[in-house]
Amino acid sequence: MLNWLRKLAKRPAPALTGAPAVRRQKTYSAMSGYVYQYHYEGMRQVKQNGRASREYVFHVSADRKTSFPVSVFLFDQLLSELSAANGRELDSTERYALAKMSLFRAFDERETPEQMRKPVEPGQSDLDEIWQTLGL
Repeated sequence: MLNWLRKLAKRPAPALTGAPAVRRQKTYSAMSGYVYQYHYEGMRQVKQNGRASREYVFHVSADRKTSFPVSVFLFDQLLSELSAANGRELDSTERYALAKMSLFRAFDERETPEQMRKPVEPGQSDLDEIWQTLGL
């Protein structure tokens, strides 16, 4: 029984999907004063804090020497509520736009690159605001 639990605990995360064939390094000048370079690694369906979500993974650097992954979690329940409010299901491009804009908000709001190592988990009000900003 104990061996089974150990194997379960070491289960690898699902593979990332949806990454572009050629990763383009992009730059974002944050309101925090830092200039970040990032590229998109892909997304996967996961459970975060016991909640079903889509994890969008970006690789980020603030000094062009070191980089680290940053995960943006869009919880399925919040996406469903946004879909219901708009009378239609969100497509993959719209979900990616929500994740990317959530990453930008974190760049702007978090004071140091060290704080970017924490996952980004936008709430319903954040997603609604981003949706309105994008005019979708």
